[in-house]
Amino acid sequence: MRTILKLEELMMFVGAIYLFSLLSYQWWWFLVLILLPDVGMIGYAFGNKVGAFIYNLFHHKGVAIAIYLLGVYLANHLVLLIGIILFAHAAMDRIFGYGLKYDNGFKFTHLGEIGN
Repeated sequence: MRTILKLEELMMFVGAIYLFSLLSYQWWWFLVLILLPDVGMIGYAFGNKVGAFIYNLFHHKGVAIAIYLLGVYLANHLVLLIGIILFAHAAMDRIFGYGLKYDNGFKFTHLGEIGN
């Protein structure tokens, strides 16, 4: 089952790359921005509960899709880019086993405990 889920996430990541290719940004922007959503880890400086909330906000695919759809509605390439990067990053994280966080610590995710 884990392999199937990872393949599903890989296909979502590839889909995000395709959507990025439709924008007018150069490819190096994708490489520079793909790790930017990890800035959400800064929330852990304020405790596990705040950290999990902020981290999950930056890594929730529903939020990414909502931002992307807002970009479609506004016809704004920057908003589209933000949605694509958030979605691609979330898919990439899940490929490597990093899921949405529970508020009892960074290593506790909806995919299981990191490191086990």
